[in-house]
Amino acid sequence: MDFKPSVFFEALTSPAFIDGVKVTITLTVVAMAFGLALGLLIAILRSSPWAPVRTAAWAYIWIFRAIPTLVQLLFVWDGLPQLFPTFRGDWFSAFLAASIALSMNEAAYAAEVFRGGLLSIDEGQRLAARALGMSPARVFSKVIAPQLIRVTIPPLSNDFITMLKITSLASIISLQELLARTQTLVASTFRFVEYYSAAALYYLVVVSIFMIIQAQIERRFVWMSRPSAGMSAIGRVRQFAALR
Repeated sequence: MDFKPSVFFEALTSPAFIDGVKVTITLTVVAMAFGLALGLLIAILRSSPWAPVRTAAWAYIWIFRAIPTLVQLLFVWDGLPQLFPTFRGDWFSAFLAASIALSMNEAAYAAEVFRGGLLSIDEGQRLAARALGMSPARVFSKVIAPQLIRVTIPPLSNDFITMLKITSLASIISLQELLARTQTLVASTFRFVEYYSAAALYYLVVVSIFMIIQAQIERRFVWMSRPSAGMSAIGRVRQFAALR
């Protein structure tokens, strides 16, 4: 069966494909946002002075990094309604199930990225900020967070791109994202090459756009949060506080 350009270009402008891309991007953003928030919390808990809290945080990371993402998706979609009757309602949609599963999965990886970022920041800066009378919350937002963002942007950007591609797994629970839409069209036309090529091009374009955004964000935070060489801990704290 030869390649038909007309079918390929028809697929690119198909409303079904466009709707699928919207669902894919929305799911990626939602899962990544909640995953990063939960991951930051877990990273902080891993530094807790209480051993049970550290153990619980470590166990979370271990479990969600060890179990395949597909298994997590199926467990949330099929398992939660069986365990908890409240999840059997119409409100529990495939999009919500995918968001929960992917967010919890991402949190395990983001926690390790954040933990590495926190360990790379000189403890003297935190002590210096406290010596200047800053509250713990202000120390984190004004001193720690700007540096943490700078060092974690590259790995978290890679996580975002990976998340964009992993959303294709949600087709297994009937979420109508890009891959599911593609498979539906392929099943009705048997034009595999044209439709899968169109889907691949969409993924390529979307990922390229986010890579450009990543580069812009990296340049912005490198300029804002890089301290001057030879500066003391208190000087660095004052610089970060002034910049923010």
